[in-house]
Amino acid sequence: MSGETRDVVEELLGRMVKGDHDRTAELFAEPVDWQLNWPAEGHPAVPWIRPRSGRAEVADHFRSLEAHHVPELNGTSVTRILVDGADAVVFGEIVQTVRGNGAAYTSPFALHLTVEDGLITRYHIYEDSLTVARALSA
Repeated sequence: MSGETRDVVEELLGRMVKGDHDRTAELFAEPVDWQLNWPAEGHPAVPWIRPRSGRAEVADHFRSLEAHHVPELNGTSVTRILVDGADAVVFGEIVQTVRGNGAAYTSPFALHLTVEDGLITRYHIYEDSLTVARALSA
């Protein structure tokens, strides 16, 4: 099972890098356990932060991220992928530039994924939400 989990995680990361949002969303189960480490009410400056449950909403999340950032300046990197059975944790650093105001920001992240029957059933990401909100509010 760990091999399948790693394969799906690597495919997810590859599709995210390519910006193929619909194909990225195809990797997710219906419904998906989706969580971002933000307050439940989100933040007005960060419109992509909201509950998601299905593939169309997952694709919308990644489209919204792209719409608010300059893709050519994305320097996000993955430093480690740990896999234990159906679970994986991806560690890295988000490096983005806000399209609307040119503010650049960097945040460490950890992404907890669960893969079952070849699909992602859990997507929980932990990042420095204060840094992200400040950059988008600048």
